[in-house]
Amino acid sequence: MTTTFYSDVWDLEVFFKGGSESEEFASHLKAVKEGINQFDHTVYNWKVSNTDKDQNAITEILTLFQEAGMMLRQAGAFVSCLEADDIADKHAGKLRSAVTELSAELNTALSQFNQKLTLIDETLWMSHLKSDELKEISFILNERRESAAEKLSQEEEALINTLGIDGYHGWGQMYDVIVGTIAIPYSGDGETQMLSVGQAANKFSSPDRNVRQVVFQKWEEAWEEKAPYLSKTLNHLAGFRLNVYKKRGWNDPLKEPLAINRMERATLDAMWGVIAKHKEPFVKFLNRKASLLGLEKLSWYDLDAPIGKSDTKISYQEGAEFILDHFSRFGKEMKSFAEKAFENHWIEAEDRPGKKPGGFHTYFPASQQSRIFMTYSGTPSNVSTLAHELGHGFHTYAMKDLHFLNRSYSMNVAETASTFAEMIVADASVKSAQTEVEKLALLEDKIQRSVALLMNIHARFLFETRFYDERAKGVVSADRLNEIMLEAQKEAYGDALAEYHPSFWSSKLHFYITNVPFYNFPYTFGYLFSLGIYAYALEHGAAYEESYIALLQDSASMKVEDLAMKHLQADLTKPEFWEKAVQLCIDDVEEFMQLTEK
Repeated sequence: MTTTFYSDVWDLEVFFKGGSESEEFASHLKAVKEGINQFDHTVYNWKVSNTDKDQNAITEILTLFQEAGMMLRQAGAFVSCLEADDIADKHAGKLRSAVTELSAELNTALSQFNQKLTLIDETLWMSHLKSDELKEISFILNERRESAAEKLSQEEEALINTLGIDGYHGWGQMYDVIVGTIAIPYSGDGETQMLSVGQAANKFSSPDRNVRQVVFQKWEEAWEEKAPYLSKTLNHLAGFRLNVYKKRGWNDPLKEPLAINRMERATLDAMWGVIAKHKEPFVKFLNRKASLLGLEKLSWYDLDAPIGKSDTKISYQEGAEFILDHFSRFGKEMKSFAEKAFENHWIEAEDRPGKKPGGFHTYFPASQQSRIFMTYSGTPSNVSTLAHELGHGFHTYAMKDLHFLNRSYSMNVAETASTFAEMIVADASVKSAQTEVEKLALLEDKIQRSVALLMNIHARFLFETRFYDERAKGVVSADRLNEIMLEAQKEAYGDALAEYHPSFWSSKLHFYITNVPFYNFPYTFGYLFSLGIYAYALEHGAAYEESYIALLQDSASMKVEDLAMKHLQADLTKPEFWEKAVQLCIDDVEEFMQLTEK
């Protein structure tokens, strides 16, 4: 049987030839501008009559929005890929500014449309939603109408969007500029290399503690050097948000992120409450890992250290084949999508300098193609990350035939699909281990995801909520940000570490993302929510795929509480669901503890 070779470099030329200097892309941006102008003009000229004519107007406007939105999304995805591919590409930064400006223009027109929806009589509105043209997207339209009723006037919201280009979003882009100037010195094999942030982060999974410790020291020094700029950036981002919230009369900084994620505060509180209650098993795991590494306590840079001396590398080809094999056991559609991604050069995984740190998935709706970005160095975690991003891709693939408005799923549900895919690979890796040593290493890697999502992200959530409390009273200094982060990490990790990462607030991109506030907690929601789905899938095998796709297709057109009740018969506002999900994580810990008793 002939094996297909999978390249670890993506193809962007299929969209627009010439990279950031592409003339095709320049023409595309002009077309996006024209589409947004037409949408804006039509919205502006729509005079709400409170008659049946409004239904036709809404249908026409939504058609224009879908066309402009898809083209803008295509442009945004392309620029994201360019920026990640080469952090030194200055022209890509200019294109980002252009796309940001276009996004603000579209959002301004959309805000005007949403505001006009509030002018329609309630009885007539309900009648409109029953029409053949609108009933499919009735949830989204209701959501937009209700959200607009809670915001400022059309003119004020338009002003916020406009000022946000050079203010709010400008500060978010400043973070990328600052990070692009950071290089971490690393001495290996007799010579000193200057590592990108992404390359340096991969060193924290080295089996050599001296490597981890030295890189961490240089890592901390690098971020501390930039702390004055990064603290100013973070303060301005939060300050902008808080001032907008104040003008709208919103007192809780979690109001917007909860609404964006279509979830209730009771659900969030139930989830964190269960997690806080079950820290002890994970503290025991961290202590046992420290003992296995010959340490009294782990330090921050030991968290990702592999157990044992083995430094086995998994080639990109091997990782791809492993993912395809195990995706196939959960359904032919999932495997088919991943195969298409590998074969058609949708993935950028090459380990080289000059790339942006981290990983992401983005979607090109006009082309119905995904692109995945990461830096692959051959660790089990890299394979899991690759599966994770393919999960995001499968989610968009499952929704490709839905109305454009019904594809905008919230982040917490998006993380469900990605984490589900990640769980397939992690669980399969443990079960297919050939030796006890290998099984232990893979099980430990799997548990590390639980530690990251139930401890690390809990620390991020505690930090952000406390930071926002203090920021509401005034600017928070870099030293105080370090203190808040240290306190949050000690609480989230049950004080299990000997050394923490107080400058984590500066090194984590997620605090600086402008499109979604409180970007972190949806990961934990998605992880635990996916565990429930995964357990169900294990019982039903490939036969579950159809039901799984149905859940994904509903994920952008209902609240998460309703989604869980419809497809899992679970009440997310109660602790029972979360208890069962966390217990699955604890089961892994207990197996690890048994394997390491001797």
